[in-house]
Amino acid sequence: MIRNPRLGHLAVFVLLLCVAFAFFGWPQVLWILFVIPIAVSIWIERTRTKVTESGLDLRTFFGSRHIDWSQVQGVSIPKRGYVRAHLSDGEEVPLPAVGYDRLRILIEASGGRIPDPFAAAAEAEAKARAEAAAAKDEADSEETKITDETEVTAESGVKNGD
Repeated sequence: MIRNPRLGHLAVFVLLLCVAFAFFGWPQVLWILFVIPIAVSIWIERTRTKVTESGLDLRTFFGSRHIDWSQVQGVSIPKRGYVRAHLSDGEEVPLPAVGYDRLRILIEASGGRIPDPFAAAAEAEAKARAEAAAAKDEADSEETKITDETEVTAESGVKNGD
């Protein structure tokens, strides 16, 4: 289960103190501000992504949804917000509480059902390094061949000049 960190409740406590100062100034009207820390606390507790054998169970502040593994095509990492699952019907679904920092946990928990973008990037990088090394070796062998030909030509010129 991937959920928001419990340390977020510390921020809720600080928010509660800020709201309390405003409340003490005008309690008849500003009592409604206490709804904000309560809502944030409920959001921290409720928002999660649960990885099961049958699929992904997503819970948000207002609802929940189940996605079967057969529907999941892959994931994308947006600049902001939660990681998104690409479904077979073309829809993108944000995975609650799964940010870039928790993507590895999701991939490991999926048991290989979600492709690992980190492994694909590492494979591409290794392939690029191998191609660069092969190109460098080929260039070095060409340079050595040209140097050898130049030396042979220079030696034959010296011998002919004697």
